[in-house]
Amino acid sequence: MIDKLIKYFIAITTLTIGLLSHAQQDPQYTQYMYNMSVINPAYATDDNTMMNIGLLYRNQWAKAVGGPTTGTYFVHSTITSRLEGGLSVVHDEIGDVVKQTSAFADIAYVLPVGTNTKLSFGVKAGATIFNTNFDGFVYSDPINEDPAFAENISKTFPNIGAGLYFFSDHYYLGFSAPNLLETKHLEEDSGVVSQGSENIHYFFTGGYVIDLSDTFKFKHSFMAKHVNGARLSIDLNANVLINDLVELGAGYRFDDSYSGMVNFSMTDAIRIGYAYDHTISNLGRFNSGSHEIMLLFNIGKLGKGYDKSPRFF
Repeated sequence: MIDKLIKYFIAITTLTIGLLSHAQQDPQYTQYMYNMSVINPAYATDDNTMMNIGLLYRNQWAKAVGGPTTGTYFVHSTITSRLEGGLSVVHDEIGDVVKQTSAFADIAYVLPVGTNTKLSFGVKAGATIFNTNFDGFVYSDPINEDPAFAENISKTFPNIGAGLYFFSDHYYLGFSAPNLLETKHLEEDSGVVSQGSENIHYFFTGGYVIDLSDTFKFKHSFMAKHVNGARLSIDLNANVLINDLVELGAGYRFDDSYSGMVNFSMTDAIRIGYAYDHTISNLGRFNSGSHEIMLLFNIGKLGKGYDKSPRFF
């Protein structure tokens, strides 16, 4: 039992060091193309007949002690011919120690800029609840315990975000910073500096859909994520939709992982998807990859189901 607790403590400490240093902190998604409103408040569908609802669960670094998990919920809809908006809730956990829940409301203004193109400006506002639970930690030196883990933390941080989204029926480009306010999670106490800050993350996304035939559609997409002090993270993906029913895809996150994904149309209004990441970095020795499950609900505002081709973005 003691050995297990010590291993758990080491794993949590390692993950916490990643938080305390200026590393990437926002949740990571493989199926980001279907979760766009969470990372970009300017995301727009330009479809006044449908309300989009999504649920996503990610198990990062499966079988690693204290590996992060993320649960995401979002709803998005048009409001008027020029306004769109939605809500999102993201819950992160690192083992049983660190828990963080963020809730945001989004609003976007959509402006026609060409015959078939539009530009959307969006903002989001909300708050993050951050909690830690260090009860039960076992120290190798119980006399000189680390003061950074002496007390549990429970704080709430307000935040705002902004973004741009340029799109047509067949392509999109987006740039966003979903958290513009830098906040400190841990502060100086009794002369001991144990500081963790929520840094600004910048997202640059894009995608293009090619109609290969009446039954095949191909999409390639990318996401680049930058935060001060960390390497640029780049995702490249390629997906193909068959008969508007089955979608298959593959992806590569530079110097981090390969991924495969699949989703199915269960009904006219419901799609279910799964993605797996195989870690190729040094962390691959300590986990069995990452798993991600999503549910998409496209609900007609007039009570009808989703009666056209599934959206790629």
